[in-house]
Amino acid sequence: MSSSYSDRVLALAGVLQACELVQQVARRGSADTHRLEAVLSTLFVTEPDNALSVYGSYAKLATGLELVTRQLDRKPDAELTRYLINVLHLERKLSHKPELLQTIAKGIEKTRRQMEHYPLTHSNIIASLAAIYSDTVSTLTPRIIVSGERGRLANPENANAVRALLLAAMRSAVLWSQCGGKRWQILLQRRRLLQEATSLIQKRYTGSFDT
Repeated sequence: MSSSYSDRVLALAGVLQACELVQQVARRGSADTHRLEAVLSTLFVTEPDNALSVYGSYAKLATGLELVTRQLDRKPDAELTRYLINVLHLERKLSHKPELLQTIAKGIEKTRRQMEHYPLTHSNIIASLAAIYSDTVSTLTPRIIVSGERGRLANPENANAVRALLLAAMRSAVLWSQCGGKRWQILLQRRRLLQEATSLIQKRYTGSFDT
């Protein structure tokens, strides 16, 4: 996998995009179906040719790229920052647990077979992805504490959506690591990452690459 700054920014955008949807579900009890599908679909790209192929197109990462610039340049969202750091930290722990990685791989393939009968955003699929998260990532410490409306999070379908989205965030965190990303880079190489994110956004709006 390439270790360019561009690839790292794409992966970082993927993590933040998933985490923002976690916020939406926890606070509002719902998330945009198209954005939910774009994030969850990354879980089934298990042999990508490059970083972009995990997401399908730059357009599907538009929100995530904007979030990267917001978190690195403007006043960051403290909650999103917490989710990001926790996800990246847990990914490092997960990388040293081959038995959990195998469980995730088997769970993804099982869910892929279910998708022959249900669409990606169907409650059965989301419940399957949530179960994978509960059986693997949730066993690691510290567990990610999701803030939101108590009534929203008490709803089983919302709780499943949050766990499925956190699993997708972990998938992008794995990509971040594969592309040479390190947590310290977010602080010490913030300007370089910001420049790359801004460049990708500008190219998208000027049509300088295919989406």
